[in-house]
Amino acid sequence: MATQSHSLSYAGCNFLRQRLVLSTLSGRPVKIRKIRARDDNPGLRDFEASFIRLLDKVTNGSRIEINQTGTTLYYQPGLLYGGSLEHDCSVLRGIGYYLESLLCLAPFMKHPLRIVLRGVTNDQVDPSVDVLKATALPLLKQFGIDGESFELKVVRRGMPPGGGGEVFFACPVRKVLKPVQLTDPGKIKRIRGMAALSSFLGEQDAPLTTDCRYSVRVSPQMANRIVDSARSILNKFIPDIYIYTDHMKGVSSGKSPGFGLSLVAETTTGAFLSAELASSPQGQGAAVLPEDLGRNCAKLLLEEIYRGGCVDSTNQSLGLLLMTLGQQDVSKVLLGPLSPYTIEFLRHLKSFFQIMFKIETKPCGEELKGGDKVLLTCVGIGFSNLSKTLK
Repeated sequence: MATQSHSLSYAGCNFLRQRLVLSTLSGRPVKIRKIRARDDNPGLRDFEASFIRLLDKVTNGSRIEINQTGTTLYYQPGLLYGGSLEHDCSVLRGIGYYLESLLCLAPFMKHPLRIVLRGVTNDQVDPSVDVLKATALPLLKQFGIDGESFELKVVRRGMPPGGGGEVFFACPVRKVLKPVQLTDPGKIKRIRGMAALSSFLGEQDAPLTTDCRYSVRVSPQMANRIVDSARSILNKFIPDIYIYTDHMKGVSSGKSPGFGLSLVAETTTGAFLSAELASSPQGQGAAVLPEDLGRNCAKLLLEEIYRGGCVDSTNQSLGLLLMTLGQQDVSKVLLGPLSPYTIEFLRHLKSFFQIMFKIETKPCGEELKGGDKVLLTCVGIGFSNLSKTLK
Protein backbone atom coordinates (compact mmCIF):
# COMPACT_ATOMS: atom_id res chain seq x y z
CA MET A 1 0.00 0.00 0.00
CA ALA A 2 2.86 2.40 0.74
CA THR A 3 6.60 2.66 0.27
CA GLN A 4 7.48 3.96 3.74
CA SER A 5 7.62 1.26 6.39
CA HIS A 6 9.43 2.95 9.32
CA SER A 7 7.09 3.32 12.24
CA LEU A 8 5.86 6.54 13.80
CA SER A 9 5.83 7.06 17.56
CA TYR A 10 3.34 9.05 19.64
CA ALA A 11 2.55 9.56 23.31
CA GLY A 12 -0.89 9.90 24.93
CA CYS A 13 -4.42 8.77 24.17
CA ASN A 14 -5.53 11.85 22.18
CA PHE A 15 -6.37 11.44 18.47
CA LEU A 16 -6.03 7.63 18.66
CA ARG A 17 -8.52 7.10 15.79
CA GLN A 18 -6.70 9.56 13.52
CA ARG A 19 -3.38 7.81 14.05
CA LEU A 20 -4.72 4.30 13.51
CA VAL A 21 -6.79 5.24 10.42
CA LEU A 22 -3.88 7.07 8.75
CA SER A 23 -1.55 4.22 9.69
CA THR A 24 -3.92 1.76 7.97
CA LEU A 25 -4.17 3.87 4.78
CA SER A 26 -0.45 4.71 4.55
CA GLY A 27 0.77 1.25 5.56
CA ARG A 28 3.10 2.75 8.17
CA PRO A 29 3.22 1.05 11.59
CA VAL A 30 2.52 3.22 14.62
CA LYS A 31 3.54 2.93 18.27
CA ILE A 32 1.58 4.85 20.90
CA ARG A 33 3.04 5.05 24.43
CA LYS A 34 1.91 6.52 27.76
CA ILE A 35 -1.82 5.95 27.15
CA ARG A 36 -3.29 7.48 30.35
CA ALA A 37 -0.14 6.31 32.18
CA ARG A 38 -0.72 8.64 35.17
CA ASP A 39 -4.44 7.98 35.40
CA ASP A 40 -6.04 6.12 38.32
CA ASN A 41 -7.36 3.71 35.71
CA PRO A 42 -4.46 3.54 33.21
CA GLY A 43 -4.46 2.22 29.65
CA LEU A 44 -6.96 1.87 26.84
CA ARG A 45 -10.66 2.28 27.56
CA ASP A 46 -13.30 -0.25 26.48
CA PHE A 47 -14.47 1.91 23.56
CA GLU A 48 -10.88 2.22 22.25
CA ALA A 49 -10.32 -1.54 22.53
CA SER A 50 -13.59 -2.04 20.62
CA PHE A 51 -12.32 0.34 17.90
CA ILE A 52 -9.06 -1.65 17.59
CA ARG A 53 -11.09 -4.89 17.29
CA LEU A 54 -13.12 -3.25 14.50
CA LEU A 55 -9.93 -2.31 12.62
CA ASP A 56 -8.75 -5.91 13.02
CA LYS A 57 -12.03 -7.13 11.47
CA VAL A 58 -11.89 -4.86 8.37
CA THR A 59 -8.19 -5.60 7.70
CA ASN A 60 -6.33 -8.79 6.90
CA GLY A 61 -2.92 -9.46 8.47
CA SER A 62 -2.81 -6.58 10.96
CA ARG A 63 -0.46 -7.05 13.92
CA ILE A 64 -1.63 -5.50 17.19
CA GLU A 65 0.44 -5.61 20.37
CA ILE A 66 -0.78 -4.14 23.66
CA ASN A 67 1.22 -4.35 26.89
CA GLN A 68 -0.21 -5.74 30.14
CA THR A 69 -1.35 -2.41 31.54
CA GLY A 70 -2.77 -1.25 28.19
CA THR A 71 -0.59 1.89 28.20
CA THR A 72 1.44 0.98 25.08
CA LEU A 73 0.00 0.01 21.69
CA TYR A 74 1.89 -1.15 18.61
CA TYR A 75 -0.13 -1.37 15.40
CA GLN A 76 1.22 -2.75 12.14
CA PRO A 77 -1.56 -2.43 9.55
CA GLY A 78 -2.58 -5.18 7.15
CA LEU A 79 -4.54 -4.88 3.91
CA LEU A 80 -8.04 -3.42 3.99
CA TYR A 81 -10.23 -6.42 3.24
CA GLY A 82 -13.89 -5.46 3.81
CA GLY A 83 -16.69 -7.91 3.09
CA SER A 84 -19.81 -8.62 5.19
CA LEU A 85 -19.17 -7.98 8.89
CA GLU A 86 -20.87 -7.37 12.24
CA HIS A 87 -19.51 -5.43 15.19
CA ASP A 88 -20.79 -4.69 18.70
CA CYS A 89 -19.65 -1.17 19.55
CA SER A 90 -18.98 -0.08 23.12
CA VAL A 91 -21.98 1.73 24.65
CA LEU A 92 -19.58 4.28 26.23
CA ARG A 93 -19.43 6.04 22.83
CA GLY A 94 -21.87 6.42 19.96
CA ILE A 95 -21.82 4.37 16.75
CA GLY A 96 -20.73 7.64 15.09
CA TYR A 97 -17.32 7.25 16.80
CA TYR A 98 -16.74 4.04 14.80
CA LEU A 99 -18.61 5.09 11.68
CA GLU A 100 -16.51 8.25 11.14
CA SER A 101 -13.41 6.10 10.75
CA LEU A 102 -15.17 3.51 8.55
CA LEU A 103 -16.19 6.34 6.18
CA CYS A 104 -12.47 7.12 5.75
CA LEU A 105 -11.48 3.49 5.12
CA ALA A 106 -14.47 1.94 3.31
CA PRO A 107 -13.73 3.19 -0.27
CA PHE A 108 -10.29 1.52 -0.23
CA MET A 109 -11.23 -2.05 0.72
CA LYS A 110 -10.54 -5.17 -1.36
CA HIS A 111 -14.24 -6.13 -1.26
CA PRO A 112 -17.17 -3.70 -0.82
CA LEU A 113 -17.89 -3.22 2.88
CA ARG A 114 -21.27 -4.30 4.27
CA ILE A 115 -21.30 -3.96 8.04
CA VAL A 116 -23.87 -4.06 10.85
CA LEU A 117 -22.90 -1.93 13.88
CA ARG A 118 -24.70 -2.29 17.21
CA GLY A 119 -24.67 0.17 20.11
CA VAL A 120 -25.71 3.78 20.79
CA THR A 121 -27.08 5.65 17.75
CA ASN A 122 -27.61 9.08 19.38
CA ASP A 123 -25.58 10.53 22.26
CA GLN A 124 -24.20 13.86 23.46
CA VAL A 125 -20.56 13.29 22.40
CA ASP A 126 -20.29 11.76 18.93
CA PRO A 127 -22.01 12.64 15.64
CA SER A 128 -25.29 10.75 15.32
CA VAL A 129 -25.94 8.34 12.47
CA ASP A 130 -28.61 10.76 11.14
CA VAL A 131 -26.10 13.61 10.79
CA LEU A 132 -23.45 11.41 9.14
CA LYS A 133 -26.06 10.10 6.69
CA ALA A 134 -27.15 13.65 5.78
CA THR A 135 -23.67 15.26 5.57
CA ALA A 136 -20.85 12.71 5.13
CA LEU A 137 -22.51 10.61 2.41
CA PRO A 138 -23.09 13.60 0.05
CA LEU A 139 -19.44 14.62 0.67
CA LEU A 140 -18.19 11.18 -0.36
CA LYS A 141 -20.35 11.41 -3.51
CA GLN A 142 -18.49 14.61 -4.48
CA PHE A 143 -15.31 12.49 -4.68
CA GLY A 144 -16.94 9.89 -6.94
CA ILE A 145 -17.88 7.36 -4.26
CA ASP A 146 -21.44 6.51 -5.22
CA GLY A 147 -23.66 3.70 -6.44
CA GLU A 148 -26.64 1.55 -5.55
CA SER A 149 -24.64 -0.28 -2.88
CA PHE A 150 -23.91 2.98 -1.00
CA GLU A 151 -26.25 3.26 1.97
CA LEU A 152 -26.47 3.98 5.67
CA LYS A 153 -29.66 3.15 7.55
CA VAL A 154 -30.84 3.01 11.15
CA VAL A 155 -32.48 -0.37 11.77
CA ARG A 156 -33.02 0.23 15.51
CA ARG A 157 -32.38 3.27 17.67
CA GLY A 158 -30.34 3.02 20.85
CA MET A 159 -29.93 5.77 23.44
CA PRO A 160 -27.31 5.79 26.21
CA PRO A 161 -26.63 4.23 28.66
CA GLY A 162 -28.14 0.93 27.46
CA GLY A 163 -27.66 1.23 23.69
CA GLY A 164 -29.35 -1.55 21.76
CA GLY A 165 -29.34 0.36 18.46
CA GLU A 166 -28.44 -1.18 15.11
CA VAL A 167 -27.08 0.47 11.96
CA PHE A 168 -26.34 -0.97 8.52
CA PHE A 169 -23.58 0.61 6.40
CA ALA A 170 -22.62 -0.43 2.86
CA CYS A 171 -20.01 1.28 0.69
CA PRO A 172 -18.62 0.48 -2.79
CA VAL A 173 -14.87 0.41 -3.44
CA ARG A 174 -13.02 2.84 -5.72
CA LYS A 175 -9.59 2.57 -7.35
CA VAL A 176 -9.03 6.33 -7.46
CA LEU A 177 -10.82 9.45 -6.17
CA LYS A 178 -11.80 12.51 -8.18
CA PRO A 179 -10.19 15.88 -7.36
CA VAL A 180 -12.71 18.50 -6.16
CA GLN A 181 -13.14 22.28 -6.28
CA LEU A 182 -15.50 23.12 -3.42
CA THR A 183 -15.08 26.89 -3.23
CA ASP A 184 -18.64 28.25 -3.42
CA PRO A 185 -20.70 27.55 -0.29
CA GLY A 186 -23.88 29.02 -1.82
CA LYS A 187 -26.93 30.18 0.12
CA ILE A 188 -29.19 28.12 2.40
CA LYS A 189 -32.19 26.83 0.45
CA ARG A 190 -33.79 24.31 2.81
CA ILE A 191 -33.55 22.87 6.30
CA ARG A 192 -34.36 19.27 7.12
CA GLY A 193 -34.29 17.53 10.47
CA MET A 194 -34.99 14.38 12.40
CA ALA A 195 -36.53 14.34 15.88
CA ALA A 196 -35.72 10.90 17.27
CA LEU A 197 -37.52 9.29 20.21
CA SER A 198 -36.88 5.97 21.88
CA SER A 199 -39.50 4.66 24.28
CA PHE A 200 -38.22 1.55 25.98
CA LEU A 201 -40.94 -0.54 27.62
CA GLY A 202 -38.72 -2.67 29.84
CA GLU A 203 -39.15 -6.31 30.78
CA GLN A 204 -42.81 -5.88 31.59
CA ASP A 205 -45.06 -3.17 30.28
CA ALA A 206 -44.10 -0.91 33.18
CA PRO A 207 -46.37 1.98 34.22
CA LEU A 208 -45.37 5.58 33.54
CA THR A 209 -42.93 6.89 36.14
CA THR A 210 -43.19 10.27 37.82
CA ASP A 211 -39.59 11.22 36.96
CA CYS A 212 -39.90 14.56 35.13
CA ARG A 213 -36.84 13.87 32.96
CA TYR A 214 -37.81 10.51 31.58
CA SER A 215 -40.83 8.40 31.67
CA VAL A 216 -40.26 4.74 30.98
CA ARG A 217 -42.24 5.48 27.83
CA VAL A 218 -41.31 8.71 26.06
CA SER A 219 -44.59 10.30 24.93
CA PRO A 220 -44.96 10.75 21.15
CA GLN A 221 -46.02 14.32 21.97
CA MET A 222 -42.36 15.00 22.86
CA ALA A 223 -41.45 14.99 19.17
CA ASN A 224 -44.02 17.67 18.36
CA ARG A 225 -42.76 19.84 21.22
CA ILE A 226 -39.17 19.55 19.94
CA VAL A 227 -40.20 20.32 16.35
CA ASP A 228 -42.38 23.33 17.29
CA SER A 229 -39.66 24.94 19.42
CA ALA A 230 -37.00 24.47 16.70
CA ARG A 231 -39.31 25.89 14.04
CA SER A 232 -40.13 28.92 16.21
CA ILE A 233 -36.53 30.08 15.68
CA LEU A 234 -35.80 28.84 12.16
CA ASN A 235 -39.07 30.05 10.58
CA LYS A 236 -37.83 33.64 10.93
CA PHE A 237 -35.15 32.92 8.32
CA ILE A 238 -36.51 30.45 5.77
CA PRO A 239 -39.91 28.88 5.03
CA ASP A 240 -38.69 25.56 3.57
CA ILE A 241 -38.29 23.60 6.81
CA TYR A 242 -39.36 20.02 7.38
CA ILE A 243 -38.48 18.05 10.49
CA TYR A 244 -39.36 14.35 10.41
CA THR A 245 -40.26 12.51 13.60
CA ASP A 246 -38.94 9.03 14.22
CA HIS A 247 -40.71 7.52 17.20
CA MET A 248 -39.50 3.97 17.69
CA LYS A 249 -41.28 1.67 20.12
CA GLY A 250 -40.69 -1.73 21.66
CA VAL A 251 -37.80 -3.80 20.28
CA SER A 252 -36.75 -1.21 17.68
CA SER A 253 -36.28 1.48 20.33
CA GLY A 254 -33.23 -0.08 21.97
CA LYS A 255 -32.57 -0.54 25.68
CA SER A 256 -32.90 3.02 27.03
CA PRO A 257 -35.41 5.86 26.62
CA GLY A 258 -34.42 9.28 25.31
CA PHE A 259 -34.92 11.89 22.62
CA GLY A 260 -32.78 14.02 20.33
CA LEU A 261 -32.86 16.35 17.34
CA SER A 262 -30.56 16.62 14.33
CA LEU A 263 -30.86 19.50 11.84
CA VAL A 264 -29.24 19.84 8.43
CA ALA A 265 -29.18 22.95 6.23
CA GLU A 266 -28.65 22.40 2.49
CA THR A 267 -27.22 25.17 0.30
CA THR A 268 -27.85 26.03 -3.35
CA THR A 269 -24.46 24.51 -4.31
CA GLY A 270 -25.05 21.18 -2.53
CA ALA A 271 -23.17 21.83 0.73
CA PHE A 272 -24.64 20.46 3.97
CA LEU A 273 -24.24 22.05 7.41
CA SER A 274 -25.44 20.21 10.50
CA ALA A 275 -26.16 20.55 14.23
CA GLU A 276 -27.61 18.16 16.79
CA LEU A 277 -28.48 17.68 20.45
CA ALA A 278 -29.56 14.69 22.53
CA SER A 279 -31.19 14.39 25.95
CA SER A 280 -29.15 13.39 29.01
CA PRO A 281 -28.83 9.62 29.55
CA GLN A 282 -31.41 8.14 31.91
CA GLY A 283 -30.52 8.86 35.52
CA GLN A 284 -27.54 11.10 34.63
CA GLY A 285 -27.08 14.87 34.36
CA ALA A 286 -29.66 17.63 34.55
CA ALA A 287 -33.17 17.32 33.15
CA VAL A 288 -33.61 18.54 29.56
CA LEU A 289 -36.96 19.89 28.41
CA PRO A 290 -37.91 19.08 24.80
CA GLU A 291 -38.59 22.81 24.16
CA ASP A 292 -35.12 23.81 25.35
CA LEU A 293 -33.50 21.05 23.34
CA GLY A 294 -35.31 22.16 20.15
CA ARG A 295 -34.43 25.83 20.62
CA ASN A 296 -30.78 25.16 21.51
CA CYS A 297 -30.34 22.84 18.54
CA ALA A 298 -31.77 25.51 16.18
CA LYS A 299 -29.31 28.04 17.63
CA LEU A 300 -26.43 25.60 17.11
CA LEU A 301 -27.46 25.23 13.46
CA LEU A 302 -27.50 29.03 13.02
CA GLU A 303 -24.01 29.13 14.57
CA GLU A 304 -22.81 26.46 12.12
CA ILE A 305 -24.33 28.42 9.21
CA TYR A 306 -22.47 31.52 10.45
CA ARG A 307 -19.20 29.55 10.41
CA GLY A 308 -20.18 28.37 6.94
CA GLY A 309 -17.92 26.76 4.35
CA CYS A 310 -18.58 23.95 1.87
CA VAL A 311 -18.08 21.25 4.52
CA ASP A 312 -19.40 21.46 8.08
CA SER A 313 -17.25 21.21 11.23
CA THR A 314 -18.06 17.51 11.74
CA ASN A 315 -16.69 16.43 8.35
CA GLN A 316 -13.72 18.77 7.87
CA SER A 317 -11.15 16.03 8.47
CA LEU A 318 -12.96 13.55 6.17
CA GLY A 319 -12.94 16.11 3.33
CA LEU A 320 -9.23 16.87 3.82
CA LEU A 321 -8.33 13.15 3.88
CA LEU A 322 -10.18 12.47 0.60
CA MET A 323 -8.43 15.48 -0.99
CA THR A 324 -5.05 14.09 0.16
CA LEU A 325 -5.78 10.64 -1.28
CA GLY A 326 -7.09 12.01 -4.60
CA GLN A 327 -5.40 11.89 -8.00
CA GLN A 328 -2.27 13.98 -8.56
CA ASP A 329 -4.31 17.05 -9.32
CA VAL A 330 -5.25 20.23 -7.47
CA SER A 331 -8.16 20.07 -5.01
CA LYS A 332 -9.59 23.08 -3.19
CA VAL A 333 -12.10 23.39 -0.37
CA LEU A 334 -13.49 26.41 1.47
CA LEU A 335 -14.06 25.76 5.17
CA GLY A 336 -15.26 27.72 8.16
CA PRO A 337 -12.85 28.16 11.10
CA LEU A 338 -10.78 24.99 11.53
CA SER A 339 -11.65 22.94 14.61
CA PRO A 340 -8.77 21.86 16.93
CA TYR A 341 -9.40 18.26 15.79
CA THR A 342 -8.90 19.30 12.13
CA ILE A 343 -5.70 21.23 12.93
CA GLU A 344 -4.22 18.12 14.56
CA PHE A 345 -5.42 16.04 11.59
CA LEU A 346 -3.44 18.30 9.20
CA ARG A 347 -0.31 17.67 11.31
CA HIS A 348 -0.92 13.93 11.15
CA LEU A 349 -1.43 14.06 7.35
CA LYS A 350 2.02 15.65 7.08
CA SER A 351 3.57 12.89 9.25
CA PHE A 352 1.95 9.95 7.45
CA PHE A 353 1.74 11.18 3.83
CA GLN A 354 4.27 14.09 3.72
CA ILE A 355 1.58 16.35 2.35
CA MET A 356 1.06 20.00 3.24
CA PHE A 357 -1.92 22.19 2.43
CA LYS A 358 -1.75 25.78 1.26
CA ILE A 359 -3.95 27.68 3.73
CA GLU A 360 -5.39 31.09 2.87
CA THR A 361 -7.71 33.04 5.14
CA LYS A 362 -10.73 34.60 3.45
CA PRO A 363 -12.17 37.39 5.61
CA CYS A 364 -15.92 37.89 5.42
CA GLY A 365 -16.97 40.73 3.14
CA GLU A 366 -19.14 41.33 0.08
CA GLU A 367 -18.70 37.82 -1.36
CA LEU A 368 -18.52 35.76 1.82
CA LYS A 369 -21.07 36.22 4.58
CA GLY A 370 -20.76 35.03 8.17
CA GLY A 371 -17.46 34.27 9.92
CA ASP A 372 -13.99 34.28 8.40
CA LYS A 373 -13.33 31.36 6.06
CA VAL A 374 -10.25 29.30 5.22
CA LEU A 375 -9.37 28.11 1.69
CA LEU A 376 -7.30 24.92 1.71
CA THR A 377 -5.50 23.75 -1.44
CA CYS A 378 -3.45 20.60 -2.01
CA VAL A 379 -2.23 18.29 -4.74
CA GLY A 380 -3.40 14.71 -4.14
CA ILE A 381 -0.79 12.00 -3.60
CA GLY A 382 -2.34 9.82 -6.31
CA PHE A 383 -3.32 7.11 -3.82
CA SER A 384 -4.43 3.99 -5.65
CA ASN A 385 -6.48 1.19 -4.11
CA LEU A 386 -4.15 -1.69 -4.92
CA SER A 387 -6.20 -4.24 -3.02
CA LYS A 388 -9.33 -3.68 -5.14
CA THR A 389 -10.17 -6.89 -6.98
CA LEU A 390 -10.08 -6.71 -10.78
CA LYS A 391 -13.14 -8.07 -12.57
